[in-house]
This record gives sequence, C-alpha cells and structure tokens, in this order.
Amino acid sequence: MPPGISTLAADTPTLSSANTGFMLICSALVMIMTPGLAFFYGGMVRVKSTLNMLMMSFISLGIVTILWVLYGFSATFGTDKGGFIGWTSDYVGLSGLGITQLWDGYTIPVYVFAVFQLMFAIITPALISGALADRVKFSAWALFVALWVTVVYFPVAHWVWGAGGWLFELGVIDFAGGTAVHINAGAAALGVILVIGKRVGFKRDPMRPHSLPLVMLGAGLLWFGWFGFNAGSWLGNDDGVGAVMFINTQVATAAAMLAWLAYEKIRHGAFTTLGAASGAVAGLVAITPSGGAVSPLGAIAVGAIAGVLCAMAVGLKFKLGYDDSLDVVGVHLVGGVAGSLLVGFFATGGVQSDVKGLFYGGGLDQLGKQAVGVFAVLAYSLVASAVLAFLLDKTIGMRVDEDVEVSGIDQDEHAETAYDFSGAGGGAGSRKAVPAPSDTVAAAAPIKKVDA
Repeated sequence: MPPGISTLAADTPTLSSANTGFMLICSALVMIMTPGLAFFYGGMVRVKSTLNMLMMSFISLGIVTILWVLYGFSATFGTDKGGFIGWTSDYVGLSGLGITQLWDGYTIPVYVFAVFQLMFAIITPALISGALADRVKFSAWALFVALWVTVVYFPVAHWVWGAGGWLFELGVIDFAGGTAVHINAGAAALGVILVIGKRVGFKRDPMRPHSLPLVMLGAGLLWFGWFGFNAGSWLGNDDGVGAVMFINTQVATAAAMLAWLAYEKIRHGAFTTLGAASGAVAGLVAITPSGGAVSPLGAIAVGAIAGVLCAMAVGLKFKLGYDDSLDVVGVHLVGGVAGSLLVGFFATGGVQSDVKGLFYGGGLDQLGKQAVGVFAVLAYSLVASAVLAFLLDKTIGMRVDEDVEVSGIDQDEHAETAYDFSGAGGGAGSRKAVPAPSDTVAAAAPIKKVDA
C-alpha cells in the first residue's frame, strides 16, 4: 500500500471520478469480508457457539468504526511522531477535512481513503476471534477489540503504511496487509490463547464444524471481497499495478487451494471441503503482502508454498498444546509470514517498484528488510495482546464459566440459538423429545483429520 507517496502519482493530482468510484467499490468489497469471515468462522464451530462466533466478527463493525472516526485515522495516518504513531488534529473526528480534499499525492478524496482503510481496521481484530471460539465472554471480547485496535493495530498500521512509519521508511514491502493485518492478528491470537487457555475437552471431545456449507459460503465471500482488499490498495487504477494485483490474487488463491488439497490427500487420504476453503484463505493471506511485487508465475509459487506450509501448520496446536480453535495462527500468522518473506525471493522489480528479490538478482537486502518487518510486528503484537488479555482476565474475566462453555455459549451470552429444532420430527402438536442441536448436527458432520 502506498499512502502518502506523492512521487507515485501525478505531480499536481486532480480528483479522478473513475478512481474515486473504483475505491468506493473496493471499500464496499472489503466491508463484505467481515460478514464473510463471520460465516466462515460460524460454520466451523459447534452449533452451540454459532451465534457467538458470528457476533464476535459483527461487533467489530460497530466498535472499530466509531474509534476510527474519533482518533484511529489520526493515529494511523496522521503526521508521524517518531516513526511509531501518527497524529493530525484535523483528522480527529474527521472534522477538519474538506469534502474534495485529496489524499496526499493521489486522485481520491481523503474521505475515500479513510473509509477504505477503516474496513481494514475492522476485519483485523475480527480475524483474532476464530482462535477464541467457545470460551470468551462477549463483553470482554468487545472491550478487548477496543483496546487492541488502540494499542496494537493503529500503531502497527502506522509503522507499515503511514508516511514516516519506521517500517515504511525502512522499505518493508506490504502491499495490502501481510504484516499489519495477518501477522498482526495471528500473533495476537496466539498471545491471547496462551493467556486464556484451552477449551473444555480440547483433544478429547469431537469439535467438528457444524456447517461446512456455511464455511464454503464464507470462504467465497472472503475470496470475492479480497479483490477489493488487494487491488484497491494501490489507491487507483491508472498504471496497471492494481490489475496485476487482481490477477495475482486469483492465481495465488487457486494455487494454494490445490496445494492444500494435494497435501491433505497425501497426508490424510481425502480432499475435504474444509481443506479447500482453508487453502483458499491461506493463498489470499500470502499474496496480500507480495502480490504487487511478483509476477503471475511468482504468485503461483507464493500460493503453493503457503498452501502446504499452512496445511502443515494447523496440526502444530496438537503437538505444542495451544488451542487455536479455528486455525488463525496456522493460516493467518504462518501465511502472513510466508507471503511477506517470499517478497524477498520473488519480487521482479517490474510491478509496484524496482525492488528485486533474490531469484531476480536482488540479493538478500529486501529479504532482510522483510524479516525485520515480520518479526517486529509478530513480537509486538504477541506481547501486547497477551498483556491486554491478562489484564482483562484478572479484572473482568475473559472466559465464561465452564458449565456455560459445555452447555453452549449462545444461550448464555446472547439468549438465542442459531437453529430452532423444536418442530423437528413431528407435527405442530408433537410432544416427542428432540435431541439437543449440538448432538443432532455434530453427529452428522464429517470427521476432518487435517490437524491430526
């Protein structure tokens, strides 16, 4: 992403209605990714936690939007303060902006850039929620989201994309969020689950997805919305870079899905729908930082490598004993690290910049910069997120009671259930007892062994 670099645009930019319309469409596409994520995660949990999983994503749309307007945009993209945070008083409340004022060096209004970036800020904490399924108080989660975006996301996004941010100035390439979004969220997920602990019955009870069609729907919406996420991050469509990013997004996602399925077939003997959906997301994650620097052939390599690495990584939670419920660490952290580092190998020097990777004669310089960005964001997010979770756990408590977790978090936290089975198996006057939804649905769900 190239915010604030006037040299990449015309010397005297004027408002472009085409680019403005394009960016508004991209913003809407990124927005739909959060409901898509909600469906993706919602189908992966047991039926008794479906609504809670949906709400953990949807609440981010409310909380982060308000905080972004109040101070988040200023902290992220305001005037740099020491390389670590930004601040511009005119951005506070978005009250000092003219409706036709252009973003620095570009042909789109500041308001359009602000709303596009808002959608990134919304989905990033929502990604974390998948690691915490079944066991977190909704009120504690909502407070965590507010604190996390303030302490972690806004500063890290400034490091990576804000003019003057220290990783930006170092030359770290992150086209659309490998470090600021995916490594950030994946490391945060790991930090939080190390604090709050495992689900009741982890490695003992079956915890199969209750609705694989819902997972596939969510993955499809994510794939669709990701074109706005990635192609829109060039902030215009004048020089072809956005088009390259668009096709690389499709190519890498396809390669990752196929690579995950191939690994799954060799390792576990079956091609699963959950594997297809997870592989696609792994490819989307990996191409996000790298797609503006590589060729379509490079995108195939990035996707295939990420698909295999992420498929291998999801089983680590059983070997190492951390309970990453829906494989946020295995897909987003590992995929983000892979995609960010692979820039240092596959950057062609002919797309978003003249930077070349190792395989194109560029040596190890860019790989070193990418590694600094990867591990700086990983370390900061991991530690800061664990500290926030620890403080919340010791004050208001992060986890629901054990009996609530066992019986179902939806009814206790939201006073609702995702599905009404009260009329199943009989007419309107039937008094026949009906098994609990978690039993009837989970028993029918296929067993998936990719994380064995």
